[in-house]
Amino acid sequence: MNSLAQLRQHSTVVADTGDFDQLAQFAPQDATTNPSLVLKAVQSPRYRPLLEQAVAAHPGASAATVAEHLLVAFGIEILKLVPGRVSTEIDPRLSHDTAASIATAQRLIALYAAAGVPRARVLIKLASTWEGIQAARQLEQQGIHTNLTLLFCLAQARACADASVQLISPFVGRIYDWFKKTAGHSWNEAAMAGPNDPGVRSVGEIYRHYKRHGIRTEVMAASFRNTGQIIALAGCDLMTISPALLAELAQATTPVERRLALHEGRIEVPPPALTEAEFHAALAADAMARDKLAEGIAQFIADTETLEQLILCHSA
Repeated sequence: MNSLAQLRQHSTVVADTGDFDQLAQFAPQDATTNPSLVLKAVQSPRYRPLLEQAVAAHPGASAATVAEHLLVAFGIEILKLVPGRVSTEIDPRLSHDTAASIATAQRLIALYAAAGVPRARVLIKLASTWEGIQAARQLEQQGIHTNLTLLFCLAQARACADASVQLISPFVGRIYDWFKKTAGHSWNEAAMAGPNDPGVRSVGEIYRHYKRHGIRTEVMAASFRNTGQIIALAGCDLMTISPALLAELAQATTPVERRLALHEGRIEVPPPALTEAEFHAALAADAMARDKLAEGIAQFIADTETLEQLILCHSA
């Protein structure tokens, strides 16, 4: 049995891609997208027709409006290939605007509904800012399920649990990147691999906190740099994995055993909810989480704006 098949025994495998062919190849349960992945996809001749169709179907609409239709078009096609859910991200420029995030999420869900896609098959993806988490709280109360992304620390995870979000995507690779860059020449790759990887440790801490307190929010580890990180987190509820690493796992026969225990020291008393002040104080004290959250939002904004420029070029 290859390593990917073994991993599926412990965690739900999700594909982190906008490439339909790769989805068909690896048959994941769910799929996730983001502005960067959609931008990469539409630059390929294989997926350019989706961009052209979205532009043609909405003459005179703003680039932002056409982009929303394009994201949903990708989601609809993805749902033809996966049995579960697709995550669709709202405009990252709204990461600090709760009301606008809610309105955008409602529009996206309405577009899916118009195409006959039930709410249960869509996760609205928002950045794990305080404002994004509060938007998710209200969306969940409306029956719109959410995926909180760009999550780098326990404080963000606790706030998401307080908001009863459906799923969180704590990042592994970007945490690893930050610590490796910060350490510079003193970084010891072998010593910091596997369970010692700072990204692996962060996700493990979040997973254990959730399970100890009986928190129902799903934990989907994301942003992997190598298969060692994936194997070290076997047992996490879900893992969203790039096609390149899925291919590596499919070719490997490395043993994969559950590393994260499902039940570990269960504590029935829920932890106290974080206040907004406590949330911001925790982020301010965590240079890695603060830096990577801001950097991630900035990168998604840049890719969103590049996507809108492509839309405008095709609208001319």
